[in-house]
Amino acid sequence: MLKGKEGVCSNRYLLYVLNQTDYRGYANGTTRLKLTQSAMRRIPVNLAPLKEQHRIVAKIEELFSELDKGIENLKTAQAQLKVYRQALLKHAFEGKLTAQWRTQRRAKQTVAPAQAGAQLLNDMDSRPTPSRGQAMRGNDEAGSGNDEPLETAEALLKRIQQERAQRYQQQLAEWEESPSIPLLQRGKPTSTAPIPPLEKGGRGGISKPKPPKTLPPLTAEELAELPELPEGWGWVKLGTVVETNVGFAFKSSEFSSNGIRLLRGENIEPRQLRWVDTRFWPSESMGQFNDLLVNPGEIIVAMDRPVISSGLKVARVKQSDVPCLLVQRVARIKEQQNICTSYIFSVIDQNRFINHCLGNQTGTQLPHISEAQIRAYPVPLCSYEEQIKISEELDSRTTEADQLDQTITTALKQAEALRQSILKKAFSGQLVPQDPNDEPASELLARIKAERLASQGNLVVRRKGGRS
Repeated sequence: MLKGKEGVCSNRYLLYVLNQTDYRGYANGTTRLKLTQSAMRRIPVNLAPLKEQHRIVAKIEELFSELDKGIENLKTAQAQLKVYRQALLKHAFEGKLTAQWRTQRRAKQTVAPAQAGAQLLNDMDSRPTPSRGQAMRGNDEAGSGNDEPLETAEALLKRIQQERAQRYQQQLAEWEESPSIPLLQRGKPTSTAPIPPLEKGGRGGISKPKPPKTLPPLTAEELAELPELPEGWGWVKLGTVVETNVGFAFKSSEFSSNGIRLLRGENIEPRQLRWVDTRFWPSESMGQFNDLLVNPGEIIVAMDRPVISSGLKVARVKQSDVPCLLVQRVARIKEQQNICTSYIFSVIDQNRFINHCLGNQTGTQLPHISEAQIRAYPVPLCSYEEQIKISEELDSRTTEADQLDQTITTALKQAEALRQSILKKAFSGQLVPQDPNDEPASELLARIKAERLASQGNLVVRRKGGRS
């Protein structure tokens, strides 16, 4: 505990001096820094006259009070932006954001055939009667594009499942036509024994394709807990409309100083990847891991500690993030035909997905959510056309909010810098006017030194007297 000497140094003044001190030259230790008492005694203190100390403290606290009010207002605005974002996402995925668009879309769908029919009658009056085939083509053209009814979630889901099954059959056929060569082994080989050509279904150096993962539909009880959706929408499990996979357990002993970046949970922050403390995998060993190369646009989810104080550790891969390899305990949501990835990213960038993670994660020291639990998350499905419309609306509205949030973050950093600037001015004699009538600090220190020498002299006399 530190305490200023009475009549010499104000405790509040000493507090602010120590708050602006750089301790790097006095603290020692690596994992845990430690400031010893002897090191603390070496810290220099700019000592002002006592009366000036009181004026400095009063001015600092006046300025800090105004600064704290500004910081509080900025943080309140930032919190309101988060509430706005979540309210907007909730509005969007209950179908309310595009309700007017759907109404206009249906009206256009109703008007277009009537207009086409009237035009056809006029044309029939002014030209020879067309053949049946020509008339049918005319009707098809009138009802094409945005004039066609929106695809229902049920029809879209069925189409996605059919396309996934067809893709699997194609991959299986390509695999069966591949030459029978050994299956590539990941990591360094632990044995020199030859690998049988078809071990683990290996063919063409790759394993046999797995059939699409099927998930049971949501139960009536699960659906009852979810919000109502517009007509034509439907609740489905995430894994029924997108493909996911998890990374590989790369051995740290085989890391290199450069090469391909490894995408670990530590690199994932809310809505962005952060390449600090990056690990690398040798480029020459890449052939074994091509299927783990991450692509721009894909969604990345941290499976260990997915929820942190600043939000959900989910991000989209940017062009500047590649190339990189997916590491274990990191899940990837791949881009899928007929599913808008921006739509899916916004669906899981909600408090509802945070609650899903918190309610399903296991472990206390290191909370973890599995790939199966991610795939089981209920998502609202609508037509691909409306997915794109929702994503466009969200993008235009959240862009302004994101820019404002960034402005607030910058202002908060500037406020902290201003706090340090105030302290620096305070202890360099620039914050308050100086009074020539104040006792100079040099005289104050001389008086302290004299009192200390006198007390030491009295102590010596007492000791001598005790021996006699």
